[in-house]
Amino acid sequence: MRIKKTYVVLSFHTTLEAMEWEKQCAECGVPGRIIPLPREISAGCGLAWRMEPAEYEQKKEQIHTFGIETDQSVELVI
Repeated sequence: MRIKKTYVVLSFHTTLEAMEWEKQCAECGVPGRIIPLPREISAGCGLAWRMEPAEYEQKKEQIHTFGIETDQSVELVI
């Protein structure tokens, strides 16, 4: 049985924004990964970025310099 953990999940308006986000994170060493949009969130795109809350807090300022608008930012137990 898989243990559920709390993550920060960022959703996007478009798939293009999600793909650009993934590229920027890889280049800047921001941990996380693209996941299918959890059903608890409704957004324009079917993709989301998942990362641990502590890492999100550490990288929050760096993430906002990407210039990519996110739809929502929520904490979910996945």
